[in-house]
Amino acid sequence: MSDWTTKLDQTWDALVIGTGIGGASIGHALAKQGKHVLFCEKGRSSLAADAKRGDYAEMQFPAPAVPAQRHRRILEQSGRWAEFLEDHSGKRVTRYVPFLGSGTGGSSALYGAAMERFFAEDFAPAASHADRVDADLPEAWPITYAELAPNYARAEVLYGVKGSRDPLRAQEPIEEIPSAPPYGPANRALADLLETKGLHPYRLPTACEFVSGCQTCQGFLCSRDCKNDSVRVCLAPALRDHGARLLDRCRVLRLETQGRHVESVLCERDGQILKLRGRLVILAAGALATPALLLRSESRQWPQGLANGSGMVGRHLMRHCIDLYALAPPIKPTVDENVKELAFNDFYLRDGKKLGTVQSFGRLPPAPMLAASLQEDIRTAAGRTVASLFGLAKPLMRPLLAKTFDNALILASTLEDLPFGDNRVFPVGADGIGINYRLNAKDRARIAAFRSLMADTLQPWKYRLLKQAENNERIAHACGTCRMGTDPANSVVDRDNRAHDLDNLFIVDSAFFPSSGGTNPSLTIAANALRVAERILSGGYLR
Repeated sequence: MSDWTTKLDQTWDALVIGTGIGGASIGHALAKQGKHVLFCEKGRSSLAADAKRGDYAEMQFPAPAVPAQRHRRILEQSGRWAEFLEDHSGKRVTRYVPFLGSGTGGSSALYGAAMERFFAEDFAPAASHADRVDADLPEAWPITYAELAPNYARAEVLYGVKGSRDPLRAQEPIEEIPSAPPYGPANRALADLLETKGLHPYRLPTACEFVSGCQTCQGFLCSRDCKNDSVRVCLAPALRDHGARLLDRCRVLRLETQGRHVESVLCERDGQILKLRGRLVILAAGALATPALLLRSESRQWPQGLANGSGMVGRHLMRHCIDLYALAPPIKPTVDENVKELAFNDFYLRDGKKLGTVQSFGRLPPAPMLAASLQEDIRTAAGRTVASLFGLAKPLMRPLLAKTFDNALILASTLEDLPFGDNRVFPVGADGIGINYRLNAKDRARIAAFRSLMADTLQPWKYRLLKQAENNERIAHACGTCRMGTDPANSVVDRDNRAHDLDNLFIVDSAFFPSSGGTNPSLTIAANALRVAERILSGGYLR
């Protein structure tokens, strides 16, 4: 251990658990104001010399199922989850390694850097789904778009967001953002097609520096220090310039309480048990890990788990239902073009009903990865025998997949998910995580309606629809599992993101979302984290 780790018995102003966008943003904001901040990160540091950058981890081993310890280490060095998620949603329990971030930066280290604001309507979700009385939708978030707007602007500057504003937001007094490089020829042709259909494409706001040859590094750690993830923007400056500290490879086992106060955080690092203390404990481990940790922290005083007086911890799991469309444009995309360039929101609110955004997905993984992933999907759906037969044909599939997708433009449709109490996260064994998540018939109908709109929109271009929306293994943008609300009987945190049941516990990852919105959550997480930092500093929480 380095010298400073011998001083871990001090009481920090803030213990921040997780270094994704929520944790890193709030920790950076507090450290800048002179607060003593310790970041605890379960995964490995991407700042370490052995971090693997510039390519998918799977290109270094044969399959995504992580069959050996050495493959798990490669995933960890690549900023990826390396543990199984247990899915209890079907007739039989399945186990898979989700494509999520684990390590400094969390999933922002892997994201395609799209940073969009939610719409004002997202903060009053029930009005956009008036026919969905089956969903547990609140009338409104405890905070409004207008309250968050100044922090949206601050987050856009902090994360270096570049692009153009959505024309459908023309009535909103939103500050301009720096421009991004113009569309490539294929995306320009796509924008022209959309405009002829009466739609409103625009240059997707992206947290990126766009150096020469930039590919936005979706799915792996950036090798050019170009993608503005939470490490580059917040964590590294907090460590370098503001005296914050980082414990990576630090697994938080449980939170220990005394009355309404989190007294200590029990951790394991390199085989050593640590007991850390902070005046504030800020949870930002992600919408899967955060509720699992709280439920694992049960005690005589909190028999249902910590911060769970309402019974809502882990419930209302939402994930965006995302489909991919591989388009065959009339103009071949350039080498540098198939990144996140274009978006449109004409289907976000349509005829009084809410669907979601459509945007460039970016480059798909290489053909060998696609073939291996397809084999895993078959194994989950049809069993090992059918998957084995597909494995025999896999060498023949790779050239076909490469031919089909290497010259395609990929669009992603993102459907807003709705909260249901039975869709939930729960701890499994000593340190595992399980989920139970099912789409109901009405949500499947919304997926079908979105697909129909997309089919009409993309004509006469040829395309292949890659159905991902119903597949839990493609879990994306998980949120909602420690929801914000004004009533402690049906929510977990208040409007300051402080747990109703505890005086010094805050939750600032996407677990706090009362509804999922219809676009990427990262900018909303960042803006809210900055807002909560202001509330902590001005509201007397650190007196």
